[in-house]
Amino acid sequence: QVQLVESGGGLVQAGGSLRLSCAASGRLFSSYAMGWFRQAPGKEREFVAGISWTDGMTYYADSVKGRFTISRDNGKKTVYLQMNSLKPEDTAVYYCAAGPRSTVFVGTPSSWGQGTQVIVSP
Repeated sequence: QVQLVESGGGLVQAGGSLRLSCAASGRLFSSYAMGWFRQAPGKEREFVAGISWTDGMTYYADSVKGRFTISRDNGKKTVYLQMNSLKPEDTAVYYCAAGPRSTVFVGTPSSWGQGTQVIVSP
């Protein structure tokens, strides 16, 4: 089991930027991916971005393409989510996730972080 700890959430004005970090402990297999999901009040959790651990291929939800960038540092076993041009509709609890690629990209990863709050004010 992989343990995940997120950091970097906070309050920002619309148009601003934030960077989220997720540090993993435990073994990350070559078949693994890591990703970010978010859940806004009253809404279901949704996929935001994902990255394959070995080859670094990235995937994004249409709503964040061009504004968010996911990256990883294999040595630190850390994944980042750089969020630019933030909008009020990006307000949510952001969760880090890890697991086999097939599970992460369909929203059923084997490991979840505890979540970090992002609030974007108008």
